Amino acid sequence: MLKFKTLLEPKMTSKSKLLLGAALLAGWIGLAAAQDADPTNMVRGGLQAIQLVDQGKIGELWDGSGPATKKRVARPEFVRQVEASRSPLGAAQQRTWISVNRQLVANEDPDVAGQYINVEYETRFANAGNRVVREMTSFRLDPSGTWRLSGYVLR
Repeated sequence: MLKFKTLLEPKMTSKSKLLLGAALLAGWIGLAAAQDADPTNMVRGGLQAIQLVDQGKIGELWDGSGPATKKRVARPEFVRQVEASRSPLGAAQQRTWISVNRQLVANEDPDVAGQYINVEYETRFANAGNRVVREMTSFRLDPSGTWRLSGYVLR
């Protein structure tokens, strides 16, 4: 199982920020070279993806995901799984990022193999009492140089 994180373009003009915002609404994160990965931007990108979940736009996250994610789980099942794990927790009360990691995955399936960037957050939810829940987003660099969602999980 993969850990989950994000990546955004490190040097962004106003125009690229606008384009990035539009891209995030479609569920994907903009172009970036892996060697230029800025952890701060990755944390922001992961948070933007999680905020789509907060807003109930889970299907939009799946829409922008990469081929491996779409092969692994159909959109209705992805939405069902995320809703089933998130809904009982209630609204997010406090969220803090705790780690940004890179991972290189070797796999026979070219849609799975490649570079991943993961961001993990500790989140307190309204219905979770004092329990801290870990949220993870994962993004994979596709051949065109676009970071696409590869997963969202709670632990």
